[in-house]
Amino acid sequence: MTNPNPFPRRMSSFASANNGSRPVRSAGFSHLLNPSPDSGSHGSGASSHAGAPFSSLDAGAAHLGNAPHGLDEGRGSHRTSGANLPSFSRAFDMFTSKEPLLAGPNMTYSGVGSSASVSKTGFLLPSYLRGSGYLEKLAEQHKAKLMADRETTMSKGSSGTVFAGNTGNMESRSVTLHTKLPSGIHRGVALNLIERPPASAEFEDVVSPLPTRWNSDDKDHTVEVFGDGYEVKYTGSKGSEHEAGAIRADNPMPMQCGVYYFEIMVLSKKREENIIAIGFETRKAQLSRFPGWEGESWAYHGNDGKIFASGSNSGRSYGPTYGAGDTVGCLVNFRTNQVLFTKNGEELEIAFKDPSFKDPTKSFYPAVGLKRPGDHIWVNFGQVPFQYDIDGYMKKQQKMVTDKIRSTDTANLAPPLNDTELIQQLVLQFLQHDGYVGTARAFAEEIHMEKQALNMDADVPVEGVNIKDDEDANNRQQIRRAILEGDIDQALIYTNQFYPKVLEENGQVYFRLRCRKFIEMIRREAEMNSSLQEAGVKAKSTSQARHHTGNDTQRTYSQNPAGEDEMMTEGEEEMMDTEEDGSEPRTGNPEDETMAMRAAGVSELCQDALEYGQELRDEFKNDPSHEVSKHLNEIFALMAYPNPLEVKEVAHLLDGKGRVAVAEELNSAILTSLGKSSRAALENLYAQTTVLLEDLRKDGGDGAFVTIQNVIDDIPKAQVN
Repeated sequence: MTNPNPFPRRMSSFASANNGSRPVRSAGFSHLLNPSPDSGSHGSGASSHAGAPFSSLDAGAAHLGNAPHGLDEGRGSHRTSGANLPSFSRAFDMFTSKEPLLAGPNMTYSGVGSSASVSKTGFLLPSYLRGSGYLEKLAEQHKAKLMADRETTMSKGSSGTVFAGNTGNMESRSVTLHTKLPSGIHRGVALNLIERPPASAEFEDVVSPLPTRWNSDDKDHTVEVFGDGYEVKYTGSKGSEHEAGAIRADNPMPMQCGVYYFEIMVLSKKREENIIAIGFETRKAQLSRFPGWEGESWAYHGNDGKIFASGSNSGRSYGPTYGAGDTVGCLVNFRTNQVLFTKNGEELEIAFKDPSFKDPTKSFYPAVGLKRPGDHIWVNFGQVPFQYDIDGYMKKQQKMVTDKIRSTDTANLAPPLNDTELIQQLVLQFLQHDGYVGTARAFAEEIHMEKQALNMDADVPVEGVNIKDDEDANNRQQIRRAILEGDIDQALIYTNQFYPKVLEENGQVYFRLRCRKFIEMIRREAEMNSSLQEAGVKAKSTSQARHHTGNDTQRTYSQNPAGEDEMMTEGEEEMMDTEEDGSEPRTGNPEDETMAMRAAGVSELCQDALEYGQELRDEFKNDPSHEVSKHLNEIFALMAYPNPLEVKEVAHLLDGKGRVAVAEELNSAILTSLGKSSRAALENLYAQTTVLLEDLRKDGGDGAFVTIQNVIDDIPKAQVN
């Protein structure tokens, strides 16, 4: 049984531990362990990404049209987490815990099993590309367009506002949100919205899209397109021997995916009368002739089983003939510059090998040719499962690449350290860089103890690693701890005390901290409300408090038994009203008294959140940044729901991972102010590897078959834990 892990398994102990020596400067990786300040150290890493992108794609059947075999629609949902690696923020927590891009069977088809290959937004998800860097990038690009269009739709169609822009106070906050919004759009906030064209029109595709259907504008007049762009019929008359009708797909085959595959099913009724060709070509090829008969076109013809390349008139014998009822596929491997075909799920031999397949100046489109009346085909671009085991083929290609990686000699990466010692140094530097001094010290002690246990020569001393008690690191650790505990006020106090200029010089970090405080207030109120609801006690939430007529908590007066005036808060008055109407009389039970006090506390907390939101909006209302107004809109939308923790459209804003992101940004800003690198060596290594893989992926090379996430997924779960 082969080892699924593409890299050699590490020993569970730290036996071959660090001997305390520093890597020499000339080594390929040595500079990572001694990162220099940001001003001149990692320009290339700025565009790196931590996994994918991305994205929330609800899977459902889309554009299936009149496909054969009675395709049955099903629905499901896929979520992926991923994000760009910010200029000074860490994404390790995100990419190590992110869900698979496309996991689980969510679409079923009669007779062909289950799949999840087309989202309801029309995003094509071929099974063999799942988990690839190409598809992750494509999903990010697709999601960005959807989000841009969604913002435009909300600006046109949303009439409900939570804050009234620059003109209203908190009391003007409205909840008359009766306008029906498009499905999937939550009721958020509108602040001085400006009419503009669909934002997706402004996007330029960074990643080439996949072919999704036949192009009705790129065909011969003798063929017609049916079935949502998947079916093609020959509607012309029987022409001369050298005439035919061809059609190309809407998009070329992207080299970045490494391998591209599609199939056609011949739907013609009479097998002996079919003359059909499958292949690919550039737009230089004429559409009035079969693919393969024209220059820059390659094809497999069904009537004689021959293959034709770039204008060949005679062709050469290749495989069996095919016709009505057969399924034929075309596979292009851009890594090896090879092309092969399949018939009814069986792989045929290599048909073509041509270095021009990697020519970046050429675009190759899937194509079919039909010649006789009645010729009729249906194409599968990956929207349903293929007959051929393309997933198995892709796994073999990936294994070839990972085997090459595993066999690479790492002895000279950072001499005199071996690979285990290098990893230990990277982890230690990462912990110290981020202020985890205590953890770093414990890790270093464990390495030293295990190294001593394996020392066979008692006369040879085992050197340890000295973790300095850095005052600066301790200060940053205090700030981080406060943020991770949700105590933003304390974090601000520490920051201004230890690093008074940092927030002044980093306005974006200050803005994020202020917003995080608001989120923590809403989160605390929602959690308290949930616990009270479980106990059967009701308290006002921010969504109910929006009916208030003033900013301050309303207060009323009553007389105590001694006849003296006593001021009661609104929450206390509400409890008294409850007693008077007999619905929930006060029992004198201390537990009930405690719950009543907690309910009053929630009401007060929600009012504090409303007032803080007003303050936050006023502070940043004149900020010209679109990102600032967008983020404010997002977090203010939390107040539109009684319990935002239970609303999937906004619940992610309350996730504790948001604390980590803010803590990392502030930590990096502090380090930059001290003249140190804002990113740890391990993070630089990750960023540089990501950029390298992207570069190797451009022409369908080895980078198309491996991702960092693939490596993480192959690590046994016990080791990850």
